[in-house]
Amino acid sequence: MQHIRNFAIIAHIDHGKSTLADRLIEFCGALDAREMKTQVLDSMDIERERGITIKAQTVRLNYTADNGQTYILNLIDTPGHVDFSYEVSRSLAACEGSILVVDASQGVEAQTLANVYYAIDNNHEIVPVLNKIDLPAAEPERIKRQIEEVTGLDTSNAIMISAKTGIGIKDVLEAIVHRLPAPSVTEIDTGDKILPVSDNVELSSLPLKALLIDSWYDAYAGVIVIVRIIQGALRAGQKIRMMEAGATYDAGQVGYFTPKRVDANVLSPGEVGYITAGIKQVADCRVGDTITEERRPALHALKGFRPSIPVVFCSLFPSDADEFEKLRDSLEKLHLNDASFQYEPEHSGALGYGFRCGFLGLLHLEIMQERLEREFNLDLITTAPSVVYKIHLTNNTVIDLHNPVDMPDVVKIDFMEEPWIKATILVPTNTLVQSLACVQSDAENR
Repeated sequence: MQHIRNFAIIAHIDHGKSTLADRLIEFCGALDAREMKTQVLDSMDIERERGITIKAQTVRLNYTADNGQTYILNLIDTPGHVDFSYEVSRSLAACEGSILVVDASQGVEAQTLANVYYAIDNNHEIVPVLNKIDLPAAEPERIKRQIEEVTGLDTSNAIMISAKTGIGIKDVLEAIVHRLPAPSVTEIDTGDKILPVSDNVELSSLPLKALLIDSWYDAYAGVIVIVRIIQGALRAGQKIRMMEAGATYDAGQVGYFTPKRVDANVLSPGEVGYITAGIKQVADCRVGDTITEERRPALHALKGFRPSIPVVFCSLFPSDADEFEKLRDSLEKLHLNDASFQYEPEHSGALGYGFRCGFLGLLHLEIMQERLEREFNLDLITTAPSVVYKIHLTNNTVIDLHNPVDMPDVVKIDFMEEPWIKATILVPTNTLVQSLACVQSDAENR
């Protein structure tokens, strides 16, 4: 485990996360030159067309450091847009450290700050990296000061890179090896009791305990599950149990991504990899669940992820009523791919049977609708997006209002509540001074 490093790349959208991931993969020789392409970890057509990361992807790299030791680096490239922040939170739970990428010309932006807080909440060691230093507009010293003022991170050892040209990539790899911690555990689960960590206990000999980070449906392999091994060992052919779902399966293939899928005989403590187990019921594969052995189960499940809370709601109906079951199956498979997306059946007098869906934002809604139409060949009718209103009635009951049609009689309503957000607005100092001057001038004129 001392030679394993699990880390995520976090940043605001368009600050260069995927480009940095490309250079790390290239430097470590995980892909041949002919196999390399821009945004190699962005596997979906929508990601490549829009130039954004939607799905967090894992890749295992082998790196020989300057000290002569070879390390296994498990890299997770995360999305930068706020609508896909749930992907970031899941990725960080599987890592011990983060590479914070900041554009040397743009500086700290909204998701820079939000992702730093996510990483701090997960007790991560954070390495600041200033990207795009080759641009004429780059101001690395000013941005370093800004990072310290806004996030509180020490930037004295910040790494200057250009992910596009490859400047500083080796420095990033050396920082990952020497500044990010190796995987560790604070306690061990013997299956009978929880004990403090002991130096003479071999973690791989303990009952299996693996965190289910992510999953998706593959037309050929079925459900592919990404796991992080905490203790014990996961082998092909092993009988496993999902502790929360209660379902048992025989592990089929076991391996990791380089980013090509590579089979392995076993996944050991600290490693991130995948398993296939012929999972037929999508509901059995819950993100955040704990996987253990059926024969020798762990005593307690791992702490999962903070559940996502949908913000924007809309209804999806098939244009052809006969495709309702196809829509249901498609939503099940898509939910397996994105656990932040929620849905429930509903009926409309005009449009027939469909589903009321919850999303983390308007971009999330747009992407999920496009994926349903492209990946599952559906023709959908979408209602106007809305938020949920809480209606407090005069009889002291509270109802959630999703559709104006369901509005109760006005005489029965005491008061209504709508969602609000608490926001922090960051602006350059000169912009703030100008804004205050305008406000003062306007007040004097009045």
